[in-house]
Amino acid sequence: MTQWESQLQAMPNSQTTTGRVLHGSALGRSDIRIDQFDGHWLVQTRDGDFPNELRNIAPRLARSVWWKKLDKDAKSAPEWVEGEKLTAPFPVKENDTDYLIDFAAGYSQGLFLDQRLNREKLHEKIQADDRVLNCFAYTCSFSVVTAQAGGIATSMDLSPRYLEWGKENFRINQIDPDDHYFCKGDVMDWLKRFARQGRTFRGVILDPPTFSRNGKKIFKVENDYTELVRLAASVLDESGGWLLCSTNHHQLHPWQFEPMLCEGVDLADRYVNKVETTPMPPEFEGDDYLKSFWLDVE
Repeated sequence: MTQWESQLQAMPNSQTTTGRVLHGSALGRSDIRIDQFDGHWLVQTRDGDFPNELRNIAPRLARSVWWKKLDKDAKSAPEWVEGEKLTAPFPVKENDTDYLIDFAAGYSQGLFLDQRLNREKLHEKIQADDRVLNCFAYTCSFSVVTAQAGGIATSMDLSPRYLEWGKENFRINQIDPDDHYFCKGDVMDWLKRFARQGRTFRGVILDPPTFSRNGKKIFKVENDYTELVRLAASVLDESGGWLLCSTNHHQLHPWQFEPMLCEGVDLADRYVNKVETTPMPPEFEGDDYLKSFWLDVE
């Protein structure tokens, strides 16, 4: 075993086939990240091209190797390097839950691995028939966990393509998506509509992109998250509920983020009873770009 191979991390448990296996310095570079998806490696670099040293190591360890430049402005799909050429979505497991991954889908492959601990906590938190609203649902991973735990999920996203992907994630877990709800459109608009209709939820999940545009509407975390929380708190059950608020905004520190959340709850004439945080998963080696706060709201 080479010194580089000794830095690879194992999966967190036997029911998980996907996760970050390298996050940090390797091969004399600090910009390399490797995510494993059931034996398929996605190598990500920020400052340079694919590390050629991996060509002599990866074929012994991975079914296929793909490379992506960490540049969200580019929005390009990973490039195949060697091994199996995947031509269709394929399933992976996280805590015995299946999710579809697609290397041809674009910049993101279908599952945000850094949210693993929040999905675990959500499963523990859900009680039978809890209504949970998953805003900015993407491929609905939080919604699938909600359904598996006995809750009723409402998934909301601008993209009908991602919502259909989410429905497939329900189906591969033997869950009928028709027993749950899917809303295409702007989150702010839907939250206002639900408030007018008196539709409420036990929990609301907020994990918006740092920046998004919907026609003339622009959402920026640093400017608009407080209003987002106000609207979300307005649709919580009168008896109380909870919010999961996350952001991967690198320049927004936790001590800045938490007051924004509490202010939003206060503007909704509710109050925060308890605040808990979720750390980054240990395989991310203490990286703290993802801020996650769970708020119990009365």
